[in-house]
Amino acid sequence: MKKFIGFILIFMAHSCIPLQIAPSIKGEKLVKAKKFKKNLPNFYSFIFEDTKNADEFYNFVNTKYNLKHNNVESNVPIIINNTTYYLSFYEREKSTKTLNLIPLAIDMKRTDNGNDPMLEDMYISINGYWYLILTVADSDLKDCLKPNYPRHEEILSHLKSLRDEYFTTSNYMAAFLKMKQ
Repeated sequence: MKKFIGFILIFMAHSCIPLQIAPSIKGEKLVKAKKFKKNLPNFYSFIFEDTKNADEFYNFVNTKYNLKHNNVESNVPIIINNTTYYLSFYEREKSTKTLNLIPLAIDMKRTDNGNDPMLEDMYISINGYWYLILTVADSDLKDCLKPNYPRHEEILSHLKSLRDEYFTTSNYMAAFLKMKQ
């Protein structure tokens, strides 16, 4: 019996139960945006984790394409090999939630002894991660990131270099001047 109680104590000391897990995206991922978050369009999307501060990508796109804060998040005209496409992006958070058993067990014991719970704020841990979801359409509103789109690889390559430029650029005016060259 002592071994069983010892096992239970060790199990509780090292256990948290995951309730929701945020995806781990190393590099980028190409999936339907609606599968990633239900409130997004049913287009294929280029998704990557955004490690910069809030609205940094907005400022990057606004400055790079000289949009003057007009329609920055949707239908931004981008030119790839002399063809105009339309870039839209969305910033979304996904969280990892875990149920922590130790604070729950301590508070249950306190309640059994007639005391008020004191660790209620520690029952669930939440860690959020922000992701950028990019979609691209052509002038006929066709999904350009769909795997069978004729210039799919070209567009994907462009989005990868756009992502890399975003992460390596701290002064977004430099991105605008680089585009003008």
